[in-house]
Amino acid sequence: MTDVRSRRETRPPPLPHPRGSLSAAVVNTLRGAGQSLPQLPTDAYGDDLQLALYVLYELHYQGFDGVSDDREWDPELLTLRAMLEDLFLDALRADVPIDASDTAEQALNQLQCEPVGDDSGSVSHFLRNHGTLEHFREYAALRSLYHLKEADPHAWVIPRLRGRAKAAMVAVEFDEFGAGRADEIHAELFADLMADLGLDTSYGHYLDAAPAEALATVNLMSLLGLHRALRGALVGHFAAVEVTSSPASRRLAEALERMGAGPSAIRFYTEHVEADAVHEQVVRHEVVAGLLASEPWLDADVVFGIRATGHQEDRLAARLLGAWRAGSTALRTGGIAPAVAGRPVT
Repeated sequence: MTDVRSRRETRPPPLPHPRGSLSAAVVNTLRGAGQSLPQLPTDAYGDDLQLALYVLYELHYQGFDGVSDDREWDPELLTLRAMLEDLFLDALRADVPIDASDTAEQALNQLQCEPVGDDSGSVSHFLRNHGTLEHFREYAALRSLYHLKEADPHAWVIPRLRGRAKAAMVAVEFDEFGAGRADEIHAELFADLMADLGLDTSYGHYLDAAPAEALATVNLMSLLGLHRALRGALVGHFAAVEVTSSPASRRLAEALERMGAGPSAIRFYTEHVEADAVHEQVVRHEVVAGLLASEPWLDADVVFGIRATGHQEDRLAARLLGAWRAGSTALRTGGIAPAVAGRPVT
């Protein structure tokens, strides 16, 4: 695997193809072509707005090939990003109302209630019980937009925490980043999974293929992570991910075993079964509890982060399952290159 990793693309990805006048304006601006801002779209969850927001956020991560790193702090781009964030956040708050009686403890307890039998709205249940290897390859391609930078969006919150919450958050992130071993970084393990499935492991390679529902799940993390005012919601998002990860990862590992996938693909999820079972307890009893012990007024924000995460994941699941059950693809570009046995794309 070391030889495969050494050949992986390390350059920033190319800019994506626009999906409307807004994303075209952003992409063209980053290419150096001046362009006036068009009227903002009304659909906060649509392809045009979500792609524009994703591109603007990506300037804070790996950037884009041919785009100066100085554009990360371009005042005009930051102003535009703030406008798009307001539209996205307003839509989320409208779709995920929080009652005054809701508490983070209740919201976390609800996440721990696993369905009995086959959950018709669950991607992991579908993949385990009915999915094909091509379904899983689509799923991995879309998830790569996050997993190839796994834990990065959550790291933004570390300087905004204190005491118990900060110490516990750093401990969990330390595991996510390989516990001091570069070959154990979870983003690298996911790239190994992709290689095992014959997918291109280049960072951002599947951006053009990803529908708005997939972009929105990643944009939510960046939105919450990049704003101190939303630190409670980011902790809620992180808690939701860790609480639900272990059982879902077990189902996904079982799916890959049934499909005959290789050991590197299976290992990514078996690693998360064990690690996230521990992380769940640390996040719940130290990160969340520690945050609320010092800043109890953030309880509703934690609930919002938990519920907004579920809302976006449900939208992505509906997109995936609707396409798969109709015998179609969930990807915008109509599919991915077929796998070649023994010759993963790197």
